[in-house]
Amino acid sequence: MTALSSRAAPGAFTALGLAFAAAVALTAPLPAQAQKLVPAQSEIGFVTRQMGVPVDGRFRKFDAQIAFDPKKPEAAKIAFTIDLGSAAIGTAETEAELAKPDWFNLKAFPQAGFQSTAVKALGGGRYEVAGTLTIKGAKQDVVVPVTLAPAGSNATATGSFTLKRLDFRIGEGDWKDTSLVANEVQVRFKLALSGLPPQ
Repeated sequence: MTALSSRAAPGAFTALGLAFAAAVALTAPLPAQAQKLVPAQSEIGFVTRQMGVPVDGRFRKFDAQIAFDPKKPEAAKIAFTIDLGSAAIGTAETEAELAKPDWFNLKAFPQAGFQSTAVKALGGGRYEVAGTLTIKGAKQDVVVPVTLAPAGSNATATGSFTLKRLDFRIGEGDWKDTSLVANEVQVRFKLALSGLPPQ
């Protein structure tokens, strides 16, 4: 097994791939009520465990295409892309490991993606967003709980969900050992959006 930074093994963080993102852009033009992501006020992060110790990370570069009307949530179109090479986990050595084939394999798979398939309103500004998460060429259906709240002239969408890194072949070889790096990775996000219609 290759020696890694004592602070964090790369595989733990790679699983997050996105967190939440779209491997491809929306194929149809967005409706007139499309929103824009405010990157400076948005965050996508993740928490995993290495040998039982929680490790936090985040992605520094991501984008979104969102068309959402709170009065017609079922018609929403939501897509995300995350630059997996922008993962920040605190050490340059460990971040460099993420680019390798056992982890993100950035040469072959530079981005992770999420494409919505359905949005369900639960009331009180809460929604369930179903869609397909794509990381390292592997696809999984996920359901993401989202809370939408006004934030000044914008709105903020927050939520979290858990994925399993091995479903996406993240941490291959010796790193499949979940006693070293946990299989479960919690993805957390806060997305600031402009141009949202009144709820």
